Amino acid sequence: MDMLARTSEILARLVAFPTVSADSNLELIAYAADLLSDAGATLSLSRDASGAKANLFATLGPAGDGGIVLSGHTDVVPADASEWTSDPYTLAERGDRLYGRGTCDMKGFIAACLAMAPRFAETRLARPLHLALTYDEEIGCFGARALVGEIARAGIRPAVAIIGEPTGMGVIEGHKGCYEYTTEFTGLEGHGSQPDKGVNAVEYATRYVSRLLDLGERLKARAPAGSRFDPPWTTVQVGRMSGGTARNVIAGACSVEWEMRPVQPEDAAFVKTDLGDYVDRVLLPAMRAVSPASGIVTHVVGEVEGLQVVDESEARDIVCALTGCDHADVVPFGTEAGLFQSAGISSIICGPGSIAQAHKPDEFIAIGQLAACLEMLDKLRSRLAG
Repeated sequence: MDMLARTSEILARLVAFPTVSADSNLELIAYAADLLSDAGATLSLSRDASGAKANLFATLGPAGDGGIVLSGHTDVVPADASEWTSDPYTLAERGDRLYGRGTCDMKGFIAACLAMAPRFAETRLARPLHLALTYDEEIGCFGARALVGEIARAGIRPAVAIIGEPTGMGVIEGHKGCYEYTTEFTGLEGHGSQPDKGVNAVEYATRYVSRLLDLGERLKARAPAGSRFDPPWTTVQVGRMSGGTARNVIAGACSVEWEMRPVQPEDAAFVKTDLGDYVDRVLLPAMRAVSPASGIVTHVVGEVEGLQVVDESEARDIVCALTGCDHADVVPFGTEAGLFQSAGISSIICGPGSIAQAHKPDEFIAIGQLAACLEMLDKLRSRLAG
């Protein structure tokens, strides 16, 4: 069986595991572990606190420092079958495309890596080749954050990480961070005819959101000179607001789900400091003047570092040489790359498929993209042998 056919066969198995972030990925991890074990890889598996999800870290070639990590997340976003032309968890080939949830984001890359594992194993590698499969990227990169800590504690020091998110096989050297929060407001319920006797959590949440929107405008002036991002500044966005029980009842509770995508770490500090001061100086005193039990609490869902563009990058140099790209771009969406970079590992993003297809009904990956990925991985194999 040729490598492209083998990759498609593995991808069909991966798609069939419905690894939505809310559910377990253990069956997929077990399948991947079997393939890698058969190829002779050394395996390390670690579970989350629930025991229902796991990271897999596999090594081929010699032990030691300076290895190259191929990293992919195993979780996918939900799929409503009624919106799909075919079963989202059954790989369907139509024309030059393979359809299924996760095909481009990012099980196509994982399938190519697993298909290539035996070829890496039969090659006398001069430095280690690691494969990292993580959980919960879609809801906060929790698996990758745990993984980089685990490999550091184990004394494993890779030099390069290639994160195979869908880039059309282009080279991405930078992206914004992604910080996600839920802010909960506790007020005091009462009859709508006497609003001064209650603390309306929805009204205070609205004032908080207004402050966020004002900060969003102020952040535009903080855009770094020459920023290559679109838009070039740090953004804030309110995704969901929920509270109250009826129009004639003072709302006793409200929650706001929001995010920011920092261009630079100091912007995140600017937003959090301003909001904290506004809450402590303005909102809470007004709320507690009526009800001392009132409160505002912000929960951190996830704070994932951006991938910072650096002058010297071994990862960029290697992947540009492998793909023939003569430049690297930046993107506004987030990945696990910043976590690897923060651990001292030179990091880059390059993988098959288009981000335009991710998180949509009838998600697909072009077969030609899988072929291009396999070509890159085979060139990496030759480079590691040299």
